[in-house]
Amino acid sequence: MKVNWKVRFKFVKSLRFRILVILIIIGIVPSIIVEKGIVNSYEDRAVSNRQLNVKNQCDILVNQLAKENYLQDPSSEGINSELTMLSNVYSGRILIVNQDFQIIKDTYDLDKGKYMISKEVVKCFQKLKESSYYDRKNSYIEMTMPIPGADGERAQGVLLISISTEEIVSSIDILEQKGLRILVISGVLVLIFGYILAGILIKPFAKITKAIEDITDGFQDEKISVPDYTETELITDAFNKMLGRVQSLDTSRQEFVSNVSHELKTPLTSIINYVDLMKRENPTDPKIQEYLRILDEKSQRLKVLTEDVVEASKASTGNIKLEMNDIDFVEMVQQVIGEFEEKFQEKNLTMMVHFTDEPSIIYADGQRMWRVLENVFGNVVKYAMEGTRVYAEISNRNKKVTFSLKNISAQPLNISADELTERFIRGDVARNTEGSGLGLSIAKSLTELQGGEFKLYLDGDLFKVMITFVAKNYSK
Repeated sequence: MKVNWKVRFKFVKSLRFRILVILIIIGIVPSIIVEKGIVNSYEDRAVSNRQLNVKNQCDILVNQLAKENYLQDPSSEGINSELTMLSNVYSGRILIVNQDFQIIKDTYDLDKGKYMISKEVVKCFQKLKESSYYDRKNSYIEMTMPIPGADGERAQGVLLISISTEEIVSSIDILEQKGLRILVISGVLVLIFGYILAGILIKPFAKITKAIEDITDGFQDEKISVPDYTETELITDAFNKMLGRVQSLDTSRQEFVSNVSHELKTPLTSIINYVDLMKRENPTDPKIQEYLRILDEKSQRLKVLTEDVVEASKASTGNIKLEMNDIDFVEMVQQVIGEFEEKFQEKNLTMMVHFTDEPSIIYADGQRMWRVLENVFGNVVKYAMEGTRVYAEISNRNKKVTFSLKNISAQPLNISADELTERFIRGDVARNTEGSGLGLSIAKSLTELQGGEFKLYLDGDLFKVMITFVAKNYSK
């Protein structure tokens, strides 16, 4: 399955994603730090308590060892029993080292009689101070304590005890597992909360986007107002200023088009009338007849172009009064096909019709809808390849009435479908044709003004128009 990286990258760049990341950092990272702090604090307290308990018991034991001269006679059953019991309680090992650094007692009976010359033991003999070391990796605590001599200034021996901390490690593992579960649950809750909160925070920006899209699509022309944040208020104010400027320019454009078309109509009407008068004189000179024919043809085309420019301007700005009624779409299309029958025959075009038997009623302006169909069928007559078939189809499915018209273009279609609905595009691309380049643009604008959808599809030389309206409930 192909991954749409563009869509994913777009989401990563979005404000929603960045807010979500910030909330995750704020919500989860401190939790991880706190969890680690709690675990480390527990470990430090547990090790410290274990060391303190062992030290207290060892202090008592060391005094007994000194009092009963255990280093001279290590055969005392009472002390040996206490040493064994203490090592068993803490799952550890106890060594007694004399002044010659010889081990005289080993609760494991492994190193008795051997010599113990370690840094900790030497320090203990020299400074008469106990020492303690925690080996986290191997899970044990090692403590050395001096056994004072008779004068109290020198040590006559050293007690060395190793204590297992596996219980502490097990407790830490359990604590970390519980902490991990809490972190996972917290992470999921933060993600859900963050996603919802991010959606709420960016909602005003979505409102702005929707309002701008509505204005762009021509569904509204009023100023937008989203005062949720200071930032959105500044954005909408700036946009409204730009919109006001655009509307002012659009009004000027409409006035210019109206004035130009009005100025053109007067002399154009005179030209058409004079051409008609000259034709009535029935001139016999073939050259004059040809000149009059060309004058008549070009003046009529200029008249149509002038009217189309005005209508295109009104349609694109929505400056048209609509008279909406229920219309039998199938009946209207059949009437339009009848109007174009002779033109199809002249171009040797065969009309293939497939209409639904169900009532296909739409809510539209009859006059404007006729113009839409007239433009799309006129486009077929002008640009379809002679001697080919033209397919017209009306379907009524999913509460929508859809009309499609397909034909093969006589000329290669080297432009996109969107470009074809731009104004004057045919005049720019194919100046040798009779079209004004406004027909499809007018048809699209009029369809959308009536609440319909107008789409073009190009596939090689195949040209397809689709017009869709919501079907109205209808019963005879």
